[in-house]
Amino acid sequence: MKEQLISAWSWFKTKFLASYRALGLPSFSELRLAILSFSPRQRLNLSLVGIIFVISFGVLLFRFNDSLVVEVAIPGGSLSEGLVGIPHFANPLLATSDADRDLVALIYSGLLRPSENGTLIPDLAESFTVSEDGLIYTFKLKPNLHWQDGEKITTADIVFTLKRVVDPILKSPRRANWDGVTINKINDSEIQFVLKKPYASFLVNTTIGILPKHLWEKTASESFSLSNLNIEPIGSGPYQVASVQKNSAGLVNTYELVAFPDFALGLPRLETIKLSFYPNEKELLSDYSLGRIKAVGGLSPDSLKIFNQDQISRLPLPRVFGVFFNQNQARVFTNTEVRKALDLATNKQAIIDQALAGYGEILDNALPPGSPGYQANTNQNPFNLENAKKLLADKGWKPNKDGILEKKVTVKKTTTTETLTFSIYTSNAPELVKVAKLLKQQWEVLGASITIQVFEPSDLSDNFIRPRKYDALLFGEVLGRNPDLFPFWHSSQRLDPGLNIAMYTNIKADKLLEEARATSDPEQQKEKYRLFQAEISKDTPAIFLYSPYYLYFLPSEIKGAIFSTITTPAERFENVYHWYRQTDQLWRFLAKPQDIINN
Repeated sequence: MKEQLISAWSWFKTKFLASYRALGLPSFSELRLAILSFSPRQRLNLSLVGIIFVISFGVLLFRFNDSLVVEVAIPGGSLSEGLVGIPHFANPLLATSDADRDLVALIYSGLLRPSENGTLIPDLAESFTVSEDGLIYTFKLKPNLHWQDGEKITTADIVFTLKRVVDPILKSPRRANWDGVTINKINDSEIQFVLKKPYASFLVNTTIGILPKHLWEKTASESFSLSNLNIEPIGSGPYQVASVQKNSAGLVNTYELVAFPDFALGLPRLETIKLSFYPNEKELLSDYSLGRIKAVGGLSPDSLKIFNQDQISRLPLPRVFGVFFNQNQARVFTNTEVRKALDLATNKQAIIDQALAGYGEILDNALPPGSPGYQANTNQNPFNLENAKKLLADKGWKPNKDGILEKKVTVKKTTTTETLTFSIYTSNAPELVKVAKLLKQQWEVLGASITIQVFEPSDLSDNFIRPRKYDALLFGEVLGRNPDLFPFWHSSQRLDPGLNIAMYTNIKADKLLEEARATSDPEQQKEKYRLFQAEISKDTPAIFLYSPYYLYFLPSEIKGAIFSTITTPAERFENVYHWYRQTDQLWRFLAKPQDIINN
């Protein structure tokens, strides 16, 4: 700003002198002689007039300048953030952990990108069109797109990425989004996707990060997860890798990222971002207390007290945590009254208060609050232990000598005794272990005998969830930006790789899910989901518990971070290129509109 004022003054002085001479006015030496001829009193009066003029002119100039000057965000500054978890796959096709997905959000770009107001905006894409029947999506790339190694981006990179994502050898978690989609490369800048059936939420799938073909094409699918590009990735997102540090065990503990100047949405304002990864929260909090990190992602409710509460963002996540019953594994759940009684005996608010320190919202159905089509199920009874006991007693359940409820059951003229005994299977995450213990306490008061089975996430997934070998699964489902319940509840998705972990079967519900995913009319979709929720409430294939908040601490000196709807923790970075910590003042006509802070 100082340089601009000096330049402006020099220009003004030159123009003023030229204009003064052109008017034939007295020279400065002539004016000086005239002033010397004045009496002392006349010179004093003239001096006072001059002082008043200078002050008035200065005030007017200051106000005029102030009306033209705006504060703008400028490039510069850094952010250091700490996270619990170790990244293994900074790769949009393989990312499974929050640590992986955070890196993908910072380093890669998709055709579209979620924005801070919850909509999708063009990223690599310049524009797109959708056919009237909702089956054909045509995208055109922006001109002069480049990878972080300088190579040009073309639609060949998109074709390569999407062919690999559906490769069964890779077992990509994004595979289901692209199965059955025909990909047609029109030319180097245009590409077309053809669907077999209309799918209202398809555009969300185009946010997937694109891989550079020229770097990955020689890597066999069998070796994809072993490539060093998973650790030192090259993408086209807002930030690129400057350095990676590993500990003595060879595990990554720090990424140093720098702004990518050719990012499709413009140069990011923060110059560097440093992400530090920790095996546990204790080590993370220790480094925070020492000032080594300034921001913290994924805080646990127990750690919140050491942070400035005004700087903690509480971001609702479209995640559905609940207990999913496996009626094929545990026959006791084939009794409708058992499922409904367990639901009645579940104090969900107590679980949120004790396991999440209150940072969550009660769920009573398959859609979390805020999702299109969500509505509170007013017909569902609230927590009521006495009603739960009565429901079971009316159906013949009685306590045995150990206080465990049991019931005589006759199948094919053979009478057996069924006991209200089962196991809760869950992941070795502190929050889930706490929830499992609370459920055990609540349900044992009802008369159930509960065993808790805790496994590491990969063990739970590979050995129990995929083969469907669990009694009751305490688990969280991650819904998308426009929730599509088909993969989680349609009967065709009961077996792996489907996500129907309750193995729910209901012909009416299937039809509603098919219609909801096909319609492009938001009101029709809401109505289909309303009716579907009524079916779920009637059948009780699961007990829905809560939808959590993502707790994010960001220092006050970081400005421009706007959070609205996020579907994964990594989406807090979707507008990271707008974040800033340094500002300057410019005349309005010299400032870019997107950089102006005060209008």
